[in-house]
Amino acid sequence: MGIFSRFRDIIHSNINAMLDKAEEPEKLIRLMIQEMEETLVELKADCARTMAQAARIAREHDMLAAAAGRWGEKAELAVDKGREDMAREALLEKRDLETRASVVAGELAAVEGLIEACREDIATLEEKLASAKERQRTLLARHMRATGRKRMREDVSRADSSEALQRFEAFEARIDRLEAEAELAGTAASRRRPAEDQSLDARFDRLAADEDVERELAQIKSRRAQ
Repeated sequence: MGIFSRFRDIIHSNINAMLDKAEEPEKLIRLMIQEMEETLVELKADCARTMAQAARIAREHDMLAAAAGRWGEKAELAVDKGREDMAREALLEKRDLETRASVVAGELAAVEGLIEACREDIATLEEKLASAKERQRTLLARHMRATGRKRMREDVSRADSSEALQRFEAFEARIDRLEAEAELAGTAASRRRPAEDQSLDARFDRLAADEDVERELAQIKSRRAQ
């Protein structure tokens, strides 16, 4: 039977309340719309059959009423001709037809009442169906927005993933290492230059010392020669 067992269940249902409580509102509303559309088709078919029945009953009523009228005319004719016996028979036929026509008129009124109720039910169901389709469009729009947000967040999540962070951290560590190497290279150069200068001064000192030694040696040799 689907979501609803009968048409009245649809008419008296609160669509929004059902969707708010549903775990899968999109799936539920698709089933609801399908059920409503199928019920609407059946309801219109029933209404069409009822209207056809009303048309047949109306024709039958018209035929009985016309026949009763003709027997009334015959009764008047018999009276005019002085045939009261035939007039009585004609009036009996007329009364029988009028009785049958009255019964048929009651049936016609009942069927017309069903048609009116059927039309009201169709209008109510069409209103419910329009409301459900509008809710479906709203849910579809929300679903599209939610899907877009989810996809965007997944992109952001991938950008923030551990692998990406590791690559970034490795690149940052490489830059740090290059900066450290550059700084160490500058320090070594600054230290190396004073060392070279100190070695040059030492050589000059040694050279001066050698001259002193030579001078003192010459003095010693001169004294020894004297």
